[in-house]
Amino acid sequence: MMPIGPLMIEHRLIERMIAIMAGQLKRVENEEQIDPLFIEEAVHFIKIYADECHHGKEEDILFRELRNKSITEEHGRIITELMEEHDRGRKTTGRLVTANERYRKGDPKALITIAACLKDLVEFYPKHIQKEDKGFFLPVMDYFTKQEKDAMLQEGQFFDSGLLHKEFDRVVSHFEDTRENH
Repeated sequence: MMPIGPLMIEHRLIERMIAIMAGQLKRVENEEQIDPLFIEEAVHFIKIYADECHHGKEEDILFRELRNKSITEEHGRIITELMEEHDRGRKTTGRLVTANERYRKGDPKALITIAACLKDLVEFYPKHIQKEDKGFFLPVMDYFTKQEKDAMLQEGQFFDSGLLHKEFDRVVSHFEDTRENH
């Protein structure tokens, strides 16, 4: 398997979550309400899976290795665009978190921001994924030898294995902080 294989598999799960988020966006538009717990879970998915896990491997492994190659100007431009898109997703997710907190506290105007953020993410991710899957991932594999591809695949697996530990360290640290503050 090439190092882009796991990334493309991850795209399929992200697409499934985005479809669920699109359904929730319709609910917001039709019923003028949202389950704040759903938003929390969606944000958790985006932050941990889509950003930390998926974008993390792209940025910390694939893009890093591409910077060591003589790539075309076009591929360099696409890397810059993808990095900017990752940042856009992070900022939108941050606004979604803030709006959801306001909504939970009873601010009905926060629903407008929640809907706007959901709409942005629902429109953003499919285009972003298509750009990577259709026009970037496969062509850039030509820059690498089989050994380099194998090394990136192995590094990606190692990267993933550490995420579980980081996630549960965050959980325990949260509870420790909560306990210390009471």
